[in-house]
Amino acid sequence: MSEEEMMTGETLIEIVENQLEDGQPKQVKEALMRLMMTGHSREDALAFIASALAIEVFDVMKNDATFNEKRYAENLAVLPAMPWQDELED
Repeated sequence: MSEEEMMTGETLIEIVENQLEDGQPKQVKEALMRLMMTGHSREDALAFIASALAIEVFDVMKNDATFNEKRYAENLAVLPAMPWQDELED
C-alpha cells in the first residue's frame, strides 16, 4: 500500500483531533470554533479542516516538501471556502 493510500480521511481527522488536543497549531481550534459558531456540525467542521490539512500532507508526500504551516493557517482562515480546489481540478 502506498503512502497516499494510507492517508485516508479517517487518518486526517485523527491528525486534526491530535492537533486540537495539543493546541497546535492554534489556528485549528480557531477554525473549528468559527465553523461551529456559523452553523456547521463538529463533524463537518473537522472534515473542512482535514481538507486543508490534506493539501499540506499531499504536498509533502508528492513533492518531498516541508509542511507549509503558513499556507495551512491561511487555508484554515478561509474555511469553509476551499479555494485550493480550483488548483486540484486543473
